[in-house]
Amino acid sequence: MSKKFNRYTVTSALPYANGPLHIGHLAGCYVPSDIYVRFLRSKEKDVLYVCGSDEHGVAITIKARKEGKTPQEVVDHYHQLMKKSFEQFGISFDHYSRTSAPIHHETAQGFFTDLYQKGEFLEQSNEQYFDEEAGQFLADRYIEGTCPKCGFEHAYGDQCEKCGSSLSPSELIHPRSKLSGRTPILKETKHWFLDLARYQSFLKKWILEDHAEDWKNNVLGQCRSWLEAGDGLQARSMTRDLDWGIQVPLQDAEGKVLYVWFDAPIGYISSTKEWAQQNGKDWEPYWKSEDTKLVHFIGKDNIVFHCIIFPAILKTHGGYVLPDNVPANEFLNLEGEKISTSRNWAVWLHEYLEEFPGKQDVLRYVLTANAPETKDNDFSWKDFQSRNNSELVAIYGNFVNRAVVLTHKYYQGQIPQKGELTGYDEEVLKALAEFPAKVASSIERYRFREALGLMMDLARLGNKYLADTEPWKTIKTDEVRTATIMNIALNIAASLAIVSEPFLPFTSQKLFDLFQMKDSKWQEAGQRDLLPEGKTIGQMGLLFEKIEDHVVDNQLEKLQNSKKMNEAANAPVTPMKELITYDDFAKLDMRIVTILEAEKMPKSKKLLKLKVDAGVGQRTVLSGVSEHFEPEFLIGKQVVMLINLAPRKMMGIDSEGMILMAEDKDGKLKLLQPHEVTANGSTIS
Repeated sequence: MSKKFNRYTVTSALPYANGPLHIGHLAGCYVPSDIYVRFLRSKEKDVLYVCGSDEHGVAITIKARKEGKTPQEVVDHYHQLMKKSFEQFGISFDHYSRTSAPIHHETAQGFFTDLYQKGEFLEQSNEQYFDEEAGQFLADRYIEGTCPKCGFEHAYGDQCEKCGSSLSPSELIHPRSKLSGRTPILKETKHWFLDLARYQSFLKKWILEDHAEDWKNNVLGQCRSWLEAGDGLQARSMTRDLDWGIQVPLQDAEGKVLYVWFDAPIGYISSTKEWAQQNGKDWEPYWKSEDTKLVHFIGKDNIVFHCIIFPAILKTHGGYVLPDNVPANEFLNLEGEKISTSRNWAVWLHEYLEEFPGKQDVLRYVLTANAPETKDNDFSWKDFQSRNNSELVAIYGNFVNRAVVLTHKYYQGQIPQKGELTGYDEEVLKALAEFPAKVASSIERYRFREALGLMMDLARLGNKYLADTEPWKTIKTDEVRTATIMNIALNIAASLAIVSEPFLPFTSQKLFDLFQMKDSKWQEAGQRDLLPEGKTIGQMGLLFEKIEDHVVDNQLEKLQNSKKMNEAANAPVTPMKELITYDDFAKLDMRIVTILEAEKMPKSKKLLKLKVDAGVGQRTVLSGVSEHFEPEFLIGKQVVMLINLAPRKMMGIDSEGMILMAEDKDGKLKLLQPHEVTANGSTIS
C-alpha cells in the first residue's frame, strides 16, 4: 500500500541562465510539474513548488566572454527573461529564486562544510589542462578537440554533441583551448572528490529495489547503467578551478568554486528557505519531515545528478528526506531535428508569447499531448495547428460554446431545472462521475499524456450528449426535456472546467468566471448538480480560435531562415592565400570609381557590361555580377576597382580592369564602397 503524505515538495530543474527558455525545456519538466502541482492544489494538498535560475558554471562564463559582458550581467538578463516568461506562460511556482542569491551561497557552502568535516571528501591532486596564455585551468567546456569515437573535430571536453558520447578532456585528440586556441598543457591542481563508491550499496537498494515498481523505466535504466557498471561508482570532483561560482569554503582553496552540479540541486533548498523567509513560514518540514513527499521533475540529461549524486549528498548530510520520485522525460525534437540553441533551431518561449498572445493553453496542450514521457518525441507546427483546430476548437470549444449559447438562447442565461431523467441521462451522468478519478489516477502516476486524453474524453462526452439528444430540435416539442438536457450539458461543462485546470489554466479560469465558480476543488468535479438551477451564467466568447495556414507557414519560414543564417555563420572561411611581399602589393593600383552605365550582356547569365569613371578616363569593365545586382541598382554607385589589370577580351569586348567585391559566407556578393562621396581616381593604399 502506498504511503500517505501530509505535504508535497515539488521541484523542476533549475534552467541555466545562459539563454532563453524553449519548448524543449517546457516539455521536459516545467509543464509536467505545473500540471502535477495544480492538481495537488485542487485537491487541497499542502504543496510547495520551487525553482530558480542556475547561474554558475562554465557555460555562463563562455556566454559572457562571447557577448563581451560580465557573468553577472549575463545571468541578470536571462534570470529576468526566464522569470517573466514562466509567469506569462502560467507556470505557477510558489517561489522562483536564483543561485547567485546570498542565501544560496550560504546554504551550498554549509553543505560542503558539513561533508568536509565528516571526512566525506577525498582530497586528490591530479593533472588538468591549463592555458598558459590565458593563465587559467580549463573547465571541460573550455577544451575542444577531435572526438576519439566519431572523429568530430569540435567535441567538448565532456561530451561530443555529434555522436552524444560522454568524454573526458584527456580523451580528446588534438585538444585546444577555447580561450586562446592554443594547445593546453597539463598542470597539477588539487580538488575535493565525493567518493560515490561509499554509497553504492545504499543507492542500489534504494533505487533498484525500493523504487523498482514506481519509477519510470528510463530513470531506472540510466541509474542501473551507473550502479551495475563493471567498476561501480567512481569518485567525482565536487570543485572546479574557476573564478565564477560559489567559493569553496576552505582556507587552501583559493581560486576554486563548487562544482555546479554540487550547488545547483541545493538551490531547491535555498529557494525554499527564501520563500519561508518572505512568507513567515518554517522551511524545514518541506525538506526534513518524513511525511513530506519530495518529487523532482527533470529531463533525462539530469537523471544521474538527481538520482545518484544529490541523494548521496542528502543522505550523508542527514536529516533530509530523499526524493520519492524523479519522473524524468526524454527529449523533444523540433520538425524532426534535435533542438539546438547554438544553431537557433528552437521555438523560444518569449517569442511565442509575443507572436501568439492569449494562446498559452494551446502550447501547453500540444506539449502535453506530445510529451516525451517514454521516448523522444517531435513538435511540428502542422501538428500544433491540427491539434488546435481539430481538438481544442472542434471538440472542447465547440461543446462549451453550444451549451452556453443555447442556454442564453432558450433560458436568458439561467440554468434550467432538471426534470425526469432517461436511461441515457443516467448513463451519461454515471460516466461523468467517473472521469475525475480516472484523470487523477493518471496524474498521480505521472502519466500526463494519458490524463490529458481522458480530460478531452470528458469534452467528447459532452459533445456526444448534445449531438445525441439534439436540444435544438426538442425545444420545439418538449421544453421540459430540453431543460433537462441543457442542465446536464452545463454540469458536464462545469466539471470540465475543474478537470482541465491543471492542463489549461487560462481556459479554465474563463469558465470559472463564466459559471461564477469560485474556489472550485477537484472533489466537486463529476457532481450532477455542480451548478445550481436558476443561476445566471455569463456570455460566451471564443475559448479557442482556428489557426490559419499562413500562421504556421510563417513559423516554418522563420525556422528555415534561422537554419540558413546559422549555416552561413558557421560556413568555413576561405583559407588565406600564400604570403606576398609589400612590393607585390604595391604593384596593385586600386581606385575609387563611379559606375556611369550598366547593362546585361546578351547571351550571358552572369556578365554585366559597366562603364566607369576612373578619374584617369572612362573604362569598360565586364563583371560577373548579373545574378547579384540589377543594372539599374549599380548606376551611380562608387566602388573599388583594380585599374591596372591587363585588359582581357571577353565575348568580343576588352574588359579594362576588375570591380572588387566581398563574398559573404552564403555566397552573396557585397559592394566595396567608400563611406562618403570620394573623388574618382582616389587611390587605395
